[in-house]
Amino acid sequence: MADDTLDGTLDRILYESAEFAVARLRRDNHEIVAIVGNLAGVPAGVGLRLHGRWQNDKKYGPQFRVTSYQTLTPETVAGIEKYLGSGLVPGLGPELAKRIVARFGQDTLEIIANAPGRLTEVDGIGRVRAERIQTAWRAQHDVQDVMVFLQGHGVSPAFASRIYKKYGAQAISVVTANPYRLALEVWGIGFRSADALAQRLGIDRHAPARAEAGLLHVLGELTEEGNCHVPEHELLVAAEKMLDVPADVLADALERLAAAGHVVGEPLGDRGDCISLRPMYAAETRAAAFLARLVTTPRPVLPDAAVDEAIAAFEAARRLTLAPEQRAAVRAAARDKVVVITGGPGVGKTTIVQAIIGGADRRGQLVALGAPTGRAAKRLAETTGRAAMTLHRLLEFSPQDGAFHRNEHDQLDADVVICDEASMLDITLFAHLVAAVRPTARLVLVGDVDQLPSVGPGRVLHDVIASRAATVVRLTEIFRQAATSAIIVNAHRVNQGDMPDLAGRADFFFVERDDPEGARATILELAAERIPRRFGLDPLADVQVLSPMHRGDVGTIALNLALQERLNPPRAGAAELAFKSRIFRVGDKVIQNRNDYDKDVFNGDVGRILAAGADELIVDFDGRPVSYARDELDELGHAFTLSVHKSQGSEYPAVIVPVVTQHFLLLKRNLLYTAITRGKKLVVLVGSKRALGIAVRTDDTRLRWTWLAARIQEAVKNAAMSSHSAR
Repeated sequence: MADDTLDGTLDRILYESAEFAVARLRRDNHEIVAIVGNLAGVPAGVGLRLHGRWQNDKKYGPQFRVTSYQTLTPETVAGIEKYLGSGLVPGLGPELAKRIVARFGQDTLEIIANAPGRLTEVDGIGRVRAERIQTAWRAQHDVQDVMVFLQGHGVSPAFASRIYKKYGAQAISVVTANPYRLALEVWGIGFRSADALAQRLGIDRHAPARAEAGLLHVLGELTEEGNCHVPEHELLVAAEKMLDVPADVLADALERLAAAGHVVGEPLGDRGDCISLRPMYAAETRAAAFLARLVTTPRPVLPDAAVDEAIAAFEAARRLTLAPEQRAAVRAAARDKVVVITGGPGVGKTTIVQAIIGGADRRGQLVALGAPTGRAAKRLAETTGRAAMTLHRLLEFSPQDGAFHRNEHDQLDADVVICDEASMLDITLFAHLVAAVRPTARLVLVGDVDQLPSVGPGRVLHDVIASRAATVVRLTEIFRQAATSAIIVNAHRVNQGDMPDLAGRADFFFVERDDPEGARATILELAAERIPRRFGLDPLADVQVLSPMHRGDVGTIALNLALQERLNPPRAGAAELAFKSRIFRVGDKVIQNRNDYDKDVFNGDVGRILAAGADELIVDFDGRPVSYARDELDELGHAFTLSVHKSQGSEYPAVIVPVVTQHFLLLKRNLLYTAITRGKKLVVLVGSKRALGIAVRTDDTRLRWTWLAARIQEAVKNAAMSSHSAR
């Protein structure tokens, strides 16, 4: 269906951000209409030809949503005067525009463009000012030329604006020469968008630039799946399939990428030649080098008696007795340089961390506490009674320069660094962490290695354990109090490959529903009514639905829509904001989907919408209001239902988990285990016994391609040899 066209003059801008505007357009018949969309800095008073669609906003009525536009050069003297005085040309206001038009009339725009020296004929304009007016005029026309060119080739106004900001007046020549640069250099424009633009520009599908960009795209996708490198053969096969490009073209492109330093190729054991993005290679090698330095740098060994005295003091103060496994963990953390403490729920990890801190305090040592996410850091602070931060904050990440200010040159002022929820560490964050730990300090990683791996690339906790460079304490004993919880007992059963006990004890239930639609109806009833009523819980604050997948009848997308309508339906007079295919309402539970350091909000943070305007949301994150303009709403998603991955590092009073065969591809033991361990007081599984059995029996065999363990071993060996040679 073709777009509608609307001509008129931009009358007034009501709201404007970098990528979105709400404005009024005055049509030739003097009718005022509301328009919304990206107008790329067009000032009031400019004539426009808009392309787009009429829509009826529930709150604001009829609006014209702009998909593209062109500026219209005015044809009358009055129009030229208003056009020039609109602010289109910096330094040229209404009064000066009036004098210029009075002197040159209909020829005014031609004079400015091609004979700016004649502007000195106007009182008050000297040679320098005339040149500035022409420069500003040309710059404004450069913007319009770029916008018209890009929109004419199917680029949205928002992306066209980003492209112009990146390349300025050179945008057309850059895009024409190599549109694939956009995928590498302009945020939000991926390979597929750049490829579509390239095809519209008539670029050969076998062009070298396409092969190079396509390889980087495929390698990037494989990295997003968790890999730090990929065997070269697998990369080329995947790229050939996606790009439909001959293997020899891709092989040549890969050589050029390596020569340019975009990728690193190296033989890795029996995997043969492997390829990694340079940042991934740098992160793995850097992490291995700094961990090896930490492991091999000696420090005074504490006498056993001093360690045992600290343990005894902790036990006396807390009126408890540590189990042998716990004692071993506390002793290791007091004596060894790098320690991993791993185990499932109910095995006493929190008590161990408290004992490690108590021992460090007794010795006058400084302790730094961190975790990969804000929620995990908050839990760590609550359980220890000490300040704990996200690792980004601990390492003083600066969004302005994209750098961690705590690094190998300015390391943490801590004798003991404890990282909780270490299973969530990806290779990049881990590399920054170990670089910032002083060589004489101790690093303690606490986490459950059997949970889902990190969202980002790598399998850090697994690889550190496999490297044998760290002292590893595996906790297996479930303590008496925890053993009374069916949640904890069943989590361990699932982790061992056994079916959970489905008898229905006080805190763990299985509701059998063989079809997804029936499962969805039951989940809605449980979340909205049955659980809140029976257990006295708030359906929004205390009950969390966790789904393995985004798609399907009980995926996060469908369940979020259904739960929003059930728990926070539209109400007369209640504020809401429509964005793309979603509606955000006051009271909605939402989740932040990427780290936003300017807002101090991080991937996985959950909040509630406090207020909604025409183009702004205010979200409450733990008592702190945060503002989102319309063009920032891609950062937010609804959180009535979360993916199991997004729930890592969090606990909820009650958890509901759909387990249906529709999610066959993601029915894995570690995913089910992770979901169960998110519940503190209640876990309810809804689905079929067949699907549950598949999940329990299916160990996730999709290994991530990493080389961290081997790199650590090699780095430790080299560091030890260097130390020996120095002596």
